Amino acid sequence: MKELWHTLEKKSVLETLEVDEHVGVSSEDLQTRVEKYGKNVLTKKKGTSAILLFLLQFNQPLVYILLVATFVTAYLDEWVDSGVIFAVLLINAIIGFIQESKALKAIEELSSMSRSMVTVIRDDKKVVIDSAEVVVGDIVILYSGDKVPADMRLLRSNELQIDESSLTGESVATQKLEATLDKEALLADRTNMLYSSTLVTYGSAFGVVVGVGDETEIGHINTMIADADVLATPLTKKIAEFSGVLLWIILVMAAITFGVGVLRGGDSAEMFMAAVALAVGAIPEGLPAAMTIILALGVSKMAKRNAIIRKLPAVETLGSTTVICSDKTGTLTQNEMSVKKIYAGGKIYKVSGVGYDPVGAILDEETELTQNSSEALKETLIAGVMCNSSILISENGRYKINGDPTEGALIVSAKKIGIEKDVLQDELIHIDTLVFESQHQYMASYYSSANSPINPIYVKGSVEKILVRCDTYLDENGVLLQIDVKAIHAITESLAQEGMRVLAFARLHKDEKLDSVEHEHLKEGLTFLGLQVMIDPPRVEVIDAIKSCHSAGISVKMITGDHSITALAIAKEIGIQIESKMPTLNGSELGKYNDEELVSLARSVNVFARVAPEQKLRLVKALQQSGNVVAMTGDGVNDAPALAQANIGIAMGITGTEVAKSSADMILTNDNFTTIKDAIEEGRGVFENIVKFIAWTLPTNIGEGFVIMFAVFAGVALPILPVQILWINMSTAVLLGLMLAFEPQENDLMSRQPRDPVQPILTKKLIVRVFIVGFLLLVNSFASFWYVQSIGLSEDVARTVAVNIFVFGELFYLFNCRSMRHSMFKLGLFSNKWLIFGVISMATLQLAFTYIPFMNTIFRSAPLGMLEWSLILGSSLLIYLIVEFEKRVTRT
Repeated sequence: MKELWHTLEKKSVLETLEVDEHVGVSSEDLQTRVEKYGKNVLTKKKGTSAILLFLLQFNQPLVYILLVATFVTAYLDEWVDSGVIFAVLLINAIIGFIQESKALKAIEELSSMSRSMVTVIRDDKKVVIDSAEVVVGDIVILYSGDKVPADMRLLRSNELQIDESSLTGESVATQKLEATLDKEALLADRTNMLYSSTLVTYGSAFGVVVGVGDETEIGHINTMIADADVLATPLTKKIAEFSGVLLWIILVMAAITFGVGVLRGGDSAEMFMAAVALAVGAIPEGLPAAMTIILALGVSKMAKRNAIIRKLPAVETLGSTTVICSDKTGTLTQNEMSVKKIYAGGKIYKVSGVGYDPVGAILDEETELTQNSSEALKETLIAGVMCNSSILISENGRYKINGDPTEGALIVSAKKIGIEKDVLQDELIHIDTLVFESQHQYMASYYSSANSPINPIYVKGSVEKILVRCDTYLDENGVLLQIDVKAIHAITESLAQEGMRVLAFARLHKDEKLDSVEHEHLKEGLTFLGLQVMIDPPRVEVIDAIKSCHSAGISVKMITGDHSITALAIAKEIGIQIESKMPTLNGSELGKYNDEELVSLARSVNVFARVAPEQKLRLVKALQQSGNVVAMTGDGVNDAPALAQANIGIAMGITGTEVAKSSADMILTNDNFTTIKDAIEEGRGVFENIVKFIAWTLPTNIGEGFVIMFAVFAGVALPILPVQILWINMSTAVLLGLMLAFEPQENDLMSRQPRDPVQPILTKKLIVRVFIVGFLLLVNSFASFWYVQSIGLSEDVARTVAVNIFVFGELFYLFNCRSMRHSMFKLGLFSNKWLIFGVISMATLQLAFTYIPFMNTIFRSAPLGMLEWSLILGSSLLIYLIVEFEKRVTRT
């Protein structure tokens, strides 16, 4: 059973680990501890070997069909065609191998991000070692800016604050204390524990290592990433099902053809070749290449729209998404604390602008204020700047805070009214600071004035601790009045209910100069200046993005490590739908439900707060059990397991950790939630184009297969030879079918509901259309083949007519397939210029097939006259008109 270190007294922890806090671990004891507790490195999961991973790319029904086609064409001595088909197989296998190999980097990068240099006590001496050399029982000393090297129990601290946002999702630095806690305390509430890979933002720490490597919280995340299920995407599932069905259909048709032919007295060898021809005709050789190219084009388009796709099928998976699970901090919000309201002089002012960029204003209703508008407002802002140890800096056009995010927000709010710390310091000389201590819950900075006998002490802290020390307050005209503590508490409570953090500000003027400021100076007599109210604000563009998701039938859920009130306030502001019976569910409540109960809760609740990493993983799995296609967004280490488990993981490119990026299928280069909406739209367009290609290519395969079968049944010569079938399939797939990959998105894509994950690639309506076109190709080619011979033309001419009927029938039908619902005229005849290029190229190539002598020799084709061309073009136009009529009928 894992030791609950946060529940033990410090003395008990040291006794359990057999270490003296003053001496540390001895050199002689190091190896014993490594053998007992392990090294401070994350174990790499033994993966599939490169050779096996490559061979697994061929383990698909559709590939089995193409392998058969390769051997069949080789058997027919058509080595060029055999080589082309095998080359397609090989390229697809290489691409799949590369994409899957990239996904295995997450654990390596997790390991590398955890390493740093650290100060420890060993043999009664301070030494600096690599974090990988830390052992359980090591006494570690940490200062501001240090990375925590392992999980530690805090022994002593000085104003310690830890940034745990990458682990817990908490947007504000966590205050740490040594006091013993209850065993029920959640990970984010274990204030006497320090966790590996978190950062010290303020103060110092002295603690003992209680967990290293895989036994740290980051190590458990590492295990969850390794154990996360690798799910088949909706596309790969559907293609696998489709290919499996197609494989059996082809085998049954070929067997029937061979059997009937032999029973009718045909030569076994000839009937075998006819069965082979049928198989070759029915195999959609261009499908894998077309899918790869359509997906690759989707990747290219997404890159232009600020999204990097790491795995090809992820483009299509986005289009199938039914639920987006989003982390709050840094994904839906700025991950930059911002002051939104200020209470001073009896008034509440609004603050515009978000994040650390000091653009914005302070407003009274709609009026923009200056420093002279309110003395109380001005002094509240000055107190926030002067009682502050952080710095606002600009790097590469982006502002960031060196220090505490809360203090950063105070600097930015003051800048919006023109108050600069550098200017104030020309007059006020810093003498001393009382740093924030959790037992006092305030910070104070004492200054000496160069031009005045009054020496101010500025104080900031919790409302409760500040108000008990105040007996007056400053009004907007700078007049001191009797304070109404109850009224200020009431205002504080209403602001806190909005999910915002409230800080109080006060000052004390000292006539005499002090050498230092002490707590006894601040017991009473302070003047209350005001309140600054802040929050990690939502991204402005998120509101419209969530609206678009809802209109597209996609549910958006917030899963965060932050507090319930804050999470709910942000959720309401950005438009996440709130369940009235259970608006939020927190981590401790979530742990009370079993997996079956959680499936129902995960569907109805849209805001989850104080959630631990393993609980995020549970939620994603629960949603998947309901049949949802889940997209998970995030940027922290704590998001990585859920990103890996989700059908598609989406990481933030700017603020995201390398672990999150490597676990994800897609990375947003601009960290903009709106890009997800664009990605979903692109994904839907990709799937539409794949469906269009399949609906376009199958009638040819069906028609060719039935042409061979009926010829055998009727005991007549084959209207199309195997080599001619390969010509039709390969040339039209490249020059006609692939042009559908460039088809622009249809305007109503984001007004449609998500596809049902269990819905097959082809709906019943499309299957009917495929068979209608296949039947028309069969009838037209057979009838023309018979008619041309009946008027005395050669068999080669008749076969050339049959081949051209298939090619030009596909060409005309291509225009039908530009949309499964609308006419090509509604889309714009020339909106897909690549398709026009493909049509012209195919027509030119087909003329070469018909009239150039060496092509006649290779493919046993022959020149045609006007009568034959009229048959070809007339039958092709008939296909186009019938399909357009069918579209109109089924649309109404």
